[in-house]
Amino acid sequence: MRDVFEVYVKTHFSAAHSLRGYPGDCARTHGHNWTIEVFVKCKELNEIGIGIDFRNIKKAVKNVLQDLDHFNLNDLPAFKKVNPTSENIARFLYQALRQKLNSDVVEVSKVKASETPGAGVSYWEE
Repeated sequence: MRDVFEVYVKTHFSAAHSLRGYPGDCARTHGHNWTIEVFVKCKELNEIGIGIDFRNIKKAVKNVLQDLDHFNLNDLPAFKKVNPTSENIARFLYQALRQKLNSDVVEVSKVKASETPGAGVSYWEE
């Protein structure tokens, strides 16, 4: 059996959005302070026992989130044709972070996006 480690970081960003076609209040522009958790699977540890440095994950996440933070998500190219739901935000972040972090020994395993402390979604690919 092989060792597998799953490292994660938790951060946040603030943005506005509206849900096109939603039959309720969320159809109007409103804001959230999203909590984001990024999980990275590590297949091996380096010579000092680290799978991936937390700083590397945080830097990649910060780089991606700077394009979302304090924007109206509906106005961004990534969400012009797809609703900026928590599900689609999690998928967007997952795909962007895989491009930045994946290697032979680490891969983004899932991203969790929460609109509120009690409601969120996780996205991963099988």
